[in-house]
Amino acid sequence: MTVIATPTDEPERLTPEPADTARPSLTRRVALRLVPAVVAALSGVLLYVSFPPRTLWWLALPAFAGFAWSVRGRSWKAGLGSGYAFGLGFLLPLLVWTGVEVGPGPWLALVAIEAAFVALVGAAAAAVSRLPAWPVWAAALWIAGEAARARVPFHGFPWGKVAFGQADGVFLPLAALGGTPVLGFAVVLCGYGLYEAVSLGVAARRGTALRRVTAAGAAVALALPLLAALAARPLVSSAAEDGTTTVAAIQGNVPRLGLDFNAQRRAVLDNHVKETERLAAQVARGRVEQPDLVLWPENSSDIDPFRNEDARDVIERAVAAIGVPIAVGGVVTTEDGRLLNQQILWDPEKGPVDTYDKRQIQPFGEYLPLRSIISAVSSDASMVRKDFSRGSEPGVFTMAGARVGIATCYEAAFDWAVRDTVTEGAQLLSVPSNNATFGRSEMTYQQLAMSRVRAVEHSRTVVVPVTSGVSAVIMPDGRVADRTGMFTPDTLVAEVPLRSSSTPATRLGILPEVLLVLVAAGGLGGAVAVRLRTRRESTTG
Repeated sequence: MTVIATPTDEPERLTPEPADTARPSLTRRVALRLVPAVVAALSGVLLYVSFPPRTLWWLALPAFAGFAWSVRGRSWKAGLGSGYAFGLGFLLPLLVWTGVEVGPGPWLALVAIEAAFVALVGAAAAAVSRLPAWPVWAAALWIAGEAARARVPFHGFPWGKVAFGQADGVFLPLAALGGTPVLGFAVVLCGYGLYEAVSLGVAARRGTALRRVTAAGAAVALALPLLAALAARPLVSSAAEDGTTTVAAIQGNVPRLGLDFNAQRRAVLDNHVKETERLAAQVARGRVEQPDLVLWPENSSDIDPFRNEDARDVIERAVAAIGVPIAVGGVVTTEDGRLLNQQILWDPEKGPVDTYDKRQIQPFGEYLPLRSIISAVSSDASMVRKDFSRGSEPGVFTMAGARVGIATCYEAAFDWAVRDTVTEGAQLLSVPSNNATFGRSEMTYQQLAMSRVRAVEHSRTVVVPVTSGVSAVIMPDGRVADRTGMFTPDTLVAEVPLRSSSTPATRLGILPEVLLVLVAAGGLGGAVAVRLRTRRESTTG
């Protein structure tokens, strides 16, 4: 209808709203946009709290339920923001130990990079959240993100895999079924299933009609991981298959905490010699059982025993005192000038007879990526004066008839670095470590949990000798049989089972991870296809 104004008509005036009434509306809109990111960040913190040294593994489920709420049905851009917030909430506190001695710079840079992977997972999860059975696609996407983090940049950083927070949880037997990818997938899927179940409960209370397919999907996502974990329990066993062996783990302690712990390298070596001689004296008095083999930690001799006669002499003194083979953690310079983080098998009669060179060396700790660039912008580059070289072969020592697989410290976080020692015939595993750099932080407990997961994954005893603690003996079922305190000299002696059978996880290797990545790719492809079809229909309609 057309309105014709007359001279007596007053022109219609639009009265602007007062600024103080418009501002709350804008604030409210901004706040509503921020709510998903805030929920995601708090959910990330909840996931961190589920990790060791706490035993609150079950908090991972509401953590992923909260993350699901923050991305479900939203745009990929909103998912990207929520994913980054979730990553920050989780990784900032989890990785704070990386800045214990070097300040917040490296810690914040590492978290910023790692959280970017989680952001991409959030964007992808939002994209698939409108698909049928979306929890499956979204959980697979999380594992795809972990797979990427474990490989790039700088050969990867898998710290913070969901599986590593489940050493005390009911899902742990799944590690024997398909390794850390299957274990992590089950936890994330169950968390998303919890979100769906809660959402359906809220809808039912509001009287909203429920689709049977949706309800069935929520039930499956919530219950299937738990039922699978129950079904996998027979795979977990600590029974001896090849007899037993008595192993001793030496924790000599360090003269001081922090990056300068090895400033008194001879003191560290002497501490481990003294603790071994103390063990020998106790054995001679009949107070402790004679071990068949002895394991020293990483960096227990940062003085090269092949170039320094004094170091060689004291090591041979310790080996002669206990009278059994010792695996010594040394820092060795080869004839061609390469620097190696090496485990040396020292026989009481033949001396050094075998070595293992650490293969997965730590960026910014054992080597400096982008050295020329970092040297130009930071004086901290001088802290890593010379890069370590990488080994190329898995390490399996034959010690008193037992086959001992070696995964040195940081290597325990990498699936392949542990698995190939088992496929090479290891009957038990050793994870020699040096955590003195990180003080009394949570790092050592997080690493201990990794070793517990590896024990179940490959059904092997895992012995963790650490310079400053926590050293531990872990049975093949993941149970900690004995452990030390931190920053105190101590020795663990335990009779442990030798096993040679292979779990499904050991036999399958990388295959479960590949399949889950393909599922993730299929879900993402499906989401893109649906979006393109919707656009095409809206254009033609």
